Amino acid sequence: MRAATADRTTPGTASTLLLGACPGPPACTALHSYLFVDGLDLITRTNATALGAPPAELLRPGGPLHPADRPRTVRVTVADAAAEVRFQLRLRSRTVTWSDLAYPDADGHLVEEVRFDLPRYLAELEHAALRFGA
Repeated sequence: MRAATADRTTPGTASTLLLGACPGPPACTALHSYLFVDGLDLITRTNATALGAPPAELLRPGGPLHPADRPRTVRVTVADAAAEVRFQLRLRSRTVTWSDLAYPDADGHLVEEVRFDLPRYLAELEHAALRFGA
């Protein structure tokens, strides 16, 4: 039975993004990122064995999380084909959209797309880059 789909695309409703990072050894085997969307860890909820790419890779100017004029596929995990998390990132006006997602929300509904307000999204990328030295 397929899980119900969560409605994250209601007009006027924007998701929230918070980027975090594990410091690496000795706490973890390597420095890696967390992407919290609406308070939930997108990477772990999508693939429990995946590790987020290092913050410097995701947050660099023009890097994978930065919106661009053309839609593109973004990989947000370390280069390991067995534990990969990808989605489509696109920018339309003042909205950043992540689509082709497939993770459960807190109620078990499948999240397939989230939208972010562009100024808040860019502010979080900048804030995270300062926090993690990217």
